[in-house]
Amino acid sequence: MLTLIHTADWHLGQTFHGQERHAEHRAFLAWLLDTLAARQADALLVAGDIFDVVNPSLAAQELLYDFIVSAHERLPRLDIVLIAGNHDSGNRIELPAPLMRRLRTHALGRVSWLDDGRLDAERLLVPLTDAAGETLAWCLALPFLRPAEVTGAALASRDDDSGPGDAADANDYVAGITRVHRQLIAAAEARREPGQALVAMSHAHLHGAAVSEASERPIVIGGEESISAALFPPAIAYVALGHLHRAQQVGEARIRYSGSPLPLDFSEVAYPHQVVEVTLDGESLAEATAIPVPRPVAMHRIGPGPIDSVLAELEALEDDPALPKERWPWLEVRVALEAPLPDLRARVETALKDKAVRLLRLERRLPTVEGDAAAARVDLESLGPRRLFERTWEARWGEPPGDDVLADFDRLRQEVLDADDSEASGREARP
Repeated sequence: MLTLIHTADWHLGQTFHGQERHAEHRAFLAWLLDTLAARQADALLVAGDIFDVVNPSLAAQELLYDFIVSAHERLPRLDIVLIAGNHDSGNRIELPAPLMRRLRTHALGRVSWLDDGRLDAERLLVPLTDAAGETLAWCLALPFLRPAEVTGAALASRDDDSGPGDAADANDYVAGITRVHRQLIAAAEARREPGQALVAMSHAHLHGAAVSEASERPIVIGGEESISAALFPPAIAYVALGHLHRAQQVGEARIRYSGSPLPLDFSEVAYPHQVVEVTLDGESLAEATAIPVPRPVAMHRIGPGPIDSVLAELEALEDDPALPKERWPWLEVRVALEAPLPDLRARVETALKDKAVRLLRLERRLPTVEGDAAAARVDLESLGPRRLFERTWEARWGEPPGDDVLADFDRLRQEVLDADDSEASGREARP
């Protein structure tokens, strides 16, 4: 038997409406370490988006590396496998890999190719061992695949027997993702011995999976990058997924998103935040059990409603003045207004006077009047770059942009994100 803990989407270094969350992440990692010890886990799988940005703060990096060192000191036989997500710099994740391997930690940030054009699958196959050191499973650790890594004419030569290899398929992002998954799975099936399980770990968007209301960045091209769960054959005992913050299984109990351990937006307040304990028996999945993650900082979402009812809810909020300020609850207030209310913030702050809470966001919801400019007012933070582009295009040309225009915009935006990643990597490489 082999026991794994599956988690993802830590987003270390995230700022929440301008406020840092190091205390929350530190509390989660301390709880996770205790959980690994209590469950006598053999391995920890972290399925991407370890950091919130490609160039994380030193404090965020310290959280990760302190955790890895502490985990190895407390659980010397624990295998840790990390993959980069779309928020991460693959180069940054791999930079300390030689040192981390001494702590039984495997960090995979990029795919690479052999001289003959085949996927270098061996470096993505990580043995998972029990307390006696026997390899009972193989982890197929596949980091987030950027379009430049799996598309283009060069991919046409990187074909195998799993599907067609013409240039049209090679230039399709989803076809490229599919081909890489298939090559890695084939290599794993060839490598394993009888009785050893296969565990796939991927940072991807699967068809049919439920996304969050506001907090997830589209991986590449809105919706077009999603892949089918059928890509993972029955030979894969468990699929540990990252990217979507809502914990869920996709079609089968063996294919799961662990979800984020902490809410990353007020829209995620009601989510069941968790990690997943996975038990393997031989080549098969014996059990997958959700373990709820305690919330180190409470999160309140008041409204939307009329000002009087919102103020009444605020005054009724229970708080604990004995809490240190870094543990005071986060608060979002949404007020539905029938008319302008210039002193709204002052009234809200008066209702919160002497309460141990932190007001992060005050949203004014104005009445929608047909033909009135008020209907066009939006919160840019919640709107996002893609929708903002659509609105701007429609205002300029009198009609929404076509699918080809949106595809060009999405690709351009991804190039900008990848350029940020490359720039961050370049800074890391400089002495």
